[in-house]
Amino acid sequence: MPNPLYDTLFGRHAGSTDVFLYTADGGELSYKAFLEQTAQVAHALTHLGLRAGDRVAVQIEKSPEALALCAACAQGGFVFLPLNTAYTATELQYFIENSGAALVVCDSSGKAALASVVEDTGAKLETLDGNGSGSLMTLAQGQPTEFDTVDRDGEDLAAFLYTSGTTGRSKGAMLSQNNLLSNAQTLVKQWRFTKDDVLLHALPIFHTHGLFVATNVCLAVGCSMIFLPKFDTEQVLTHLPNATSMMGVPTFYTRLLDDARFDKALASHMRLFISGSAPLLAETHIRFEDRTGHRILERYGMTETNMNTSNPYEGERRAGTVGFPLPDVELKITDPDTGEPVPQGDVGIIEVRGPNVFQGYWQMPEKTAAELREDGFFITGDLGRMDEDGYVTIVGRGKDLIISGGFNIYPKELELLLDDQPGVLESAVIGVPHADFGETPVGILVAESGQTPDVAAIMTAVQADLARFKHPRKLVVMEALPRNTMGKVQKNVLRDQFKDLFVG
Repeated sequence: MPNPLYDTLFGRHAGSTDVFLYTADGGELSYKAFLEQTAQVAHALTHLGLRAGDRVAVQIEKSPEALALCAACAQGGFVFLPLNTAYTATELQYFIENSGAALVVCDSSGKAALASVVEDTGAKLETLDGNGSGSLMTLAQGQPTEFDTVDRDGEDLAAFLYTSGTTGRSKGAMLSQNNLLSNAQTLVKQWRFTKDDVLLHALPIFHTHGLFVATNVCLAVGCSMIFLPKFDTEQVLTHLPNATSMMGVPTFYTRLLDDARFDKALASHMRLFISGSAPLLAETHIRFEDRTGHRILERYGMTETNMNTSNPYEGERRAGTVGFPLPDVELKITDPDTGEPVPQGDVGIIEVRGPNVFQGYWQMPEKTAAELREDGFFITGDLGRMDEDGYVTIVGRGKDLIISGGFNIYPKELELLLDDQPGVLESAVIGVPHADFGETPVGILVAESGQTPDVAAIMTAVQADLARFKHPRKLVVMEALPRNTMGKVQKNVLRDQFKDLFVG
């Protein structure tokens, strides 16, 4: 039995001396060298006692070695679980315990904080730092540069990506080999990627965008990536002349536009700019096209599905829309109460079905049944509409999910923390438009009778307990929260009231 994911994305490049990664310091890594390192890491994982199907939880900085660890999991049949590098040890504990991870790999700086968590679960703990050092790579050194790829079926699990709703526990979205592979192959065709492309990669690789979209598309065609540790305007401007394409979040493009050196001449050789993970403001579309002559291609995806829609490579890329459903994805807009399709142009819940749709939530059959219909349609929870030409527009998100700079923020998590602060009676967290991040969270506080909340102290408390990307941009004290006749907080009223807070 073969291993479809590894064979198709990685194994077929064995022995190739073509450059896979260009690094920020001017280094080059060939496909051959990368896959030899991958084999060594796979041997190291095996020596640690891992078996096919075991989960590997990873919270590490972006590096070629980090990518080799992901590839080694595919080759060894292990389930890769990438975790945001901003998560605190408290936040990580749930993911490690819930997933039943057999191995946790973290940055050396985080080892002490995770030691007690790992001890309680029985998982092994190894380190891998952004410079490629750490106990895992020490173990990999000297291992054979070939590894007998473990047989896996296309429906076997390849990855867990944790997502969440506005209430309840985080959910581990189970992605199969076929889920990841089918989406990569579709995007190659839709976005016209070839072996001659060079992708400027400044995205994190703990997120589906940088890992399972950008990286897998390049692997599928055997092209090169300029592999930057993070988005840094200076580095991006330096390396852009050597690239043909770029994938990013709206923040990337607004920061480039803020630099006068980013002009039409600098972008003239580029083939394609792609944006996703957060809404791109129409203003950014217009400014970018005026400055460079390029029209950004916006698309729509989710943790549970990877990509669902895309504006066309050839044809009109409409600002404010996420384009058409991908060729192998069925998309419908339904009434949230009945599940029946709504009339064309009306707003409803977006549902999708296709080979990209995940298998369900890890150990959560009730949640899976509630969001994944028996006929295979996934209820995304996103509100959208489809116009007469077939373009899909996202008009809001059910459950009040906030996407800021490409990262999901769940208001309930912040609200629970804010409600516990001295002097606070209740709170509501909303997302408001932000030119740099797409949207950003704002906390609305209602004071207890006779109390005056210390906003600065509350902000400090929030920042200590939550990852930085979840921090509210601003805290506002109001006399009362707007409610409907059923007593439900009207967040739409709040969003409208504060929509111009950071845009103007």
